[in-house]
Amino acid sequence: MTDNAPYEIHETAGATGAAADETTDFGYRAVPRTDKKPLVRAVFDSVASRYDVMNDVMSLGVHRVWKRMFNAQLAPQPGLSLLDLAGGTGDVTFGWLAGGGGPAIMTDINEKMLAVGRDRAIARGYVSDLSFCVVDAEQIPLADRSVDRVTISFGLRNCTDKLAVLKEARRVLKPGGRFMCLEFSQVQVAALAPVYDAWSFKVLPAMGQFIAKDRESYQYLAESIRMFPDQETLADMFREAGFAHVKYQSLSGGIAAIHSGWRL
Repeated sequence: MTDNAPYEIHETAGATGAAADETTDFGYRAVPRTDKKPLVRAVFDSVASRYDVMNDVMSLGVHRVWKRMFNAQLAPQPGLSLLDLAGGTGDVTFGWLAGGGGPAIMTDINEKMLAVGRDRAIARGYVSDLSFCVVDAEQIPLADRSVDRVTISFGLRNCTDKLAVLKEARRVLKPGGRFMCLEFSQVQVAALAPVYDAWSFKVLPAMGQFIAKDRESYQYLAESIRMFPDQETLADMFREAGFAHVKYQSLSGGIAAIHSGWRL
């Protein structure tokens, strides 16, 4: 990993034998597990330059409020280090640094997304105590017990093996370290559900076509939200991965949620 230098690419080896025949979800489609990462990469290659606009469209701008709440709960401190998985264009990393947090590593499996984040970091003057690395969150190239905080924001649902990501996050955390996840979740207000469905499957893909000339990527993103575990299921996955004091907070009626757990 390097500061403002060429990226290092760390990929998980492809599955072989029987594992290669297993399928997983790509939106509402079942695809071979080995195909999902390239498919997800293609989606984010397509939307990278308009990712912030996409998030504004998907959440009507509310994602910015969610991220402020997320960073406030993350409680940055100068003596703590951060690993930001699926860091995208950098909002969580920048919030950490702006809040007085210590050294940060911003990562993403998608090189184009990370390049946008790096350019934004340079424009904002975040050039010290910040490293960039292309990383598959299912196989993090860090030593055991090496960072104080791990985050993933709107990225876990795109991972093939979500439990593997949680286990890797716990592995690299120091004892007393905390993992936090911000992700779209399951709506918990009955009256909101039909409106949200109409927005997700009718308005959002149409706006994707209008804004980015890419209806299919936005359709996948809407579908991926519906395929993601609900709040309680994800909390159980945190516990299965070995986290303690697991809790979550639903946001905006359950449209999104913040999950957290500690490595003791």
